[in-house]
Amino acid sequence: MSTTAPRPLTRTLAITALAAAGFLLSGCSLLNTIANTTPRDAGGTPTADNGNADVFSIKVGDCLNDVTTTGTVTTAPIVPCSEPHHSEAYTSITMPKGNGAYPGDDAVKAQAEQGCADAFPGFIGISYDDSSLSISYYFPTSDSWANGDREILCTVYDMGTPTIGTLKNAQR
Repeated sequence: MSTTAPRPLTRTLAITALAAAGFLLSGCSLLNTIANTTPRDAGGTPTADNGNADVFSIKVGDCLNDVTTTGTVTTAPIVPCSEPHHSEAYTSITMPKGNGAYPGDDAVKAQAEQGCADAFPGFIGISYDDSSLSISYYFPTSDSWANGDREILCTVYDMGTPTIGTLKNAQR
């Protein structure tokens, strides 16, 4: 990621339901990264809502109220997990740089779906196929890839029901 890039950097969030339907979110500008910070305690846990957090500021363990967001965005609403929220970031996957060229949306989505499903049992405690929960993921776009973004950030949510606390070891 270049600190001198004048254009917005983007990521996309794909919601992958058990039936493989979904919606996309994208976002992040380098200026937003500098301007918007999420209040965190010494351990890195958010201590207050940040409805305008840059998408690149989301960390594993963060909780989000992003269920109704669609289309291109530059921010994501991070909230403390002790408050009602729609999703939780549970793992981060770094894509290989390969030959440096963006591998394409289909290849990135395939790696995200596989990686998020593989990490799911270690976080939830049962396999994705046996779970009532759904997964989503933020992933690099061609623009953010050109600036060094290789991170896929997996999130988990309970369809239509806000969660309070973590879903870690929910076993459902």
